[in-house]
Amino acid sequence: MKKIRYAPASRVWITGTIVAAGIVFSPFAFPENAVQEPVNLAFTLADTIDRTKAQNSNEEKKRAAESKAAFADAYKVFMHPRCMNCHPSGDAPLQGDKSTIHTMNVQRGPDGKGLFAMKCKNCHQDANLEGEHLPPGIETWHLPTAQRPMVFQGKTPRQLAMGFKDSAFTGFKDIHRLVEHVETDHLVLHSFTYGTRPPLSHKDFVARVKEWIDKGAELPDK
Repeated sequence: MKKIRYAPASRVWITGTIVAAGIVFSPFAFPENAVQEPVNLAFTLADTIDRTKAQNSNEEKKRAAESKAAFADAYKVFMHPRCMNCHPSGDAPLQGDKSTIHTMNVQRGPDGKGLFAMKCKNCHQDANLEGEHLPPGIETWHLPTAQRPMVFQGKTPRQLAMGFKDSAFTGFKDIHRLVEHVETDHLVLHSFTYGTRPPLSHKDFVARVKEWIDKGAELPDK
């Protein structure tokens, strides 16, 4: 009886020696059908691997698309006046639904609470003031600091998403801290309580930010 020799599985020879799963089969050692079975097994395994790769690829594409879609929804809130007015491209906050530059030459200041005597809290009290054209308020009313202004205004979805993934932009230790911020920060919560409301409820907004991150924090295409 001929011995079975072992060799690394690297290729299959159709004639002569046949290699499958690391075993070299001699066509003279086994009946013809015995040689055919390992070859069929090799092709079956290869086909299974190809199908698995294709399935994984499709799932990955689906997950990435869902992540981008979640950010697209959240982006509408980030760019809404209730959010963006305190994340301007310059040092003057914005105001109103048209996001115009704040009157009275109000400036950010180093700590984000105003400059010199023009402090945010001079007008923005600890609670919303009732009445037409009266300013909203909360104890923690402020802009981001001058050192880390966290600009939203003028950013495309891709640019803003890149910013959120950069700790130098957010000041957060990691991107998951962003979820905690939008979910619990008092100023964020307050922005859903006055004027023209953002296009999502606060609950849905948090859910979309979380979904974006949980599904890979994919960057929008543009």
